Amino acid sequence: MKMTLAEIAVFLGGAVIGSDDIMISNIRPIEEANQGDLTFVANKKYLKKLKDTKASAILVSRPTVPEGKNLIVVPDPYVALAKLLALFYPLDHGHSGISPDAYIEDGAMVSSEAIIFPRAFISKGAKIGSGTVVYPGVFIGRDVSIGQNSTLYANVTVYHSCIIGDRVILHSGVVVGADGFGFASSGRENIKIPQVGFVQIDEDAEIGANTTIDRATLGKTWIQRNVKIDNLVQIAHNVIIGENSVIVAQVGISGSTKLGKNVMVGGQAGMVGHINIGDHVMIAAGSGIHKDIKPGEVVAGAMQMPYKEWLQVEACHSKLPEMRSTLRDLVNKVGDLEKKIQQKVK
Repeated sequence: MKMTLAEIAVFLGGAVIGSDDIMISNIRPIEEANQGDLTFVANKKYLKKLKDTKASAILVSRPTVPEGKNLIVVPDPYVALAKLLALFYPLDHGHSGISPDAYIEDGAMVSSEAIIFPRAFISKGAKIGSGTVVYPGVFIGRDVSIGQNSTLYANVTVYHSCIIGDRVILHSGVVVGADGFGFASSGRENIKIPQVGFVQIDEDAEIGANTTIDRATLGKTWIQRNVKIDNLVQIAHNVIIGENSVIVAQVGISGSTKLGKNVMVGGQAGMVGHINIGDHVMIAAGSGIHKDIKPGEVVAGAMQMPYKEWLQVEACHSKLPEMRSTLRDLVNKVGDLEKKIQQKVK
């Protein structure tokens, strides 16, 4: 694809500074860009590299770069980049229609406009909407419902009765609807509690590779609209994640915990079960969350504490040896003073 800067600016709702008739054919990083390429700056630490870039034009949020550069000024260069990448490099699945080598059980309802690759398995009672893409090795269980224009990459597993909305992306290795980790102990053995609920993933959610989302014991585990979950995340039974939330890699969320809207969870954070995380909460990477968090709070640490307090605690860690030495000296001095006082009293 080729577009002029003027056309790109109209598409993005931005403004051109420089020559608006420059033709753009590729989008590349600052260091790799050449003539005919568009690059971008979404982080101010890269501004120093702009004077050396060979790109024909640059996406920026403000015209504060070296003179002589062609710019497209937009409110958010990273958002603009996302739109342009989708425009310049549309996803091509390399396959069309329903492969005769896919195994589709009698009673499954697969739209004629879906794309089903060879060796996909679609069970009885499953429903697949138009425009949905099912890659090789995908297993779709009985009575699963998948909406329109969703993508299930290779080796995704969706257990029975789960509901997947429109425009959902499940990356390779995702498991939706495996049994929640529910056992009752009689004192002699662990007795499995049947997990008879399901998982619901709403529209525009994206689930990273090898993430697992367990079915509910009763009711549903619910991933709401536009939630973005990274790779290697564990979502336990009956968890609810509110819309527009972002969960980074290697997070573990225990059963029946509820996250509000627009929550951000850093990598390797862990949460106990049966707690409530309010709207717009931010949880730092590596945190251990053991109690409810009020809306709008920012927390960190294991165990959790307000973020500013955690920074103060962390700042002390490197000084602990010095503080220990100082404390030991103070103890010795106090001991000497006590001895002197006792001698005077005698």
